Amino acid sequence: MPKRGKKYRAALEKVDRTKRYTFEEGLNLALQCAYASFDETLDIAVKLGVDPRHADQMVRGTVVLPNGLGKVVRVAVFAKGEKVKEALDAGADVAGGEELIEKIKDGWMDFDKAVATPDMMGQVGKIGKILGPRGLMPNAKLGTVTFDVAKVVQEIKAGKVDFRVEKTGIVHAPMGKVSFGPEKLMQNISTFIDTLIRLKPTAAKGTYLRGIAISTTMGPGIRIDPLAVKSILG
Repeated sequence: MPKRGKKYRAALEKVDRTKRYTFEEGLNLALQCAYASFDETLDIAVKLGVDPRHADQMVRGTVVLPNGLGKVVRVAVFAKGEKVKEALDAGADVAGGEELIEKIKDGWMDFDKAVATPDMMGQVGKIGKILGPRGLMPNAKLGTVTFDVAKVVQEIKAGKVDFRVEKTGIVHAPMGKVSFGPEKLMQNISTFIDTLIRLKPTAAKGTYLRGIAISTTMGPGIRIDPLAVKSILG
């Protein structure tokens, strides 16, 4: 295990590893533990009582955080005709059809999210081996395959987050920047948790929210009491 730096060890000393904090306590502590010279991101990890090996227990979705993510997201849109202009007018960084696909085949990858109109998916499938491993393949279940490109581009730019439960039953997602402060971050967290609860599979039995932890990019993990969820959802 690599040796941790002095600043990390100092931050870790502030955290009681045996305690499960309330959201307010944990969030304030996480912000105190942020020590990097850049504006760190606050991340959340939620352990769910599901078995992702079964299709009827898969948890996957999107959420538009009320305060965004605090970072610039570059969006590429695969479209043709008037949909190209619609995408660009909505804020897409690049939009196009066959020429955009050829550009990506040649190695251009300067974007973070991809959207496609349904009539382009046949052609986009040609670069699936390039986009797929990077998590950039447009997906109808995530709303990124649609003719309503303007709406989706605007949502992504505003802070739309895609999430999916991992094989271990854990969902990871960014909640915004440390500079947001506790109030805005709490609003983002409560919106995300509310969305997770709404997506609870009917096949999931027993306790659904089994564990929650938050951390900044460079800081230590802070365990949150899952029972404290009631206090932030009202």
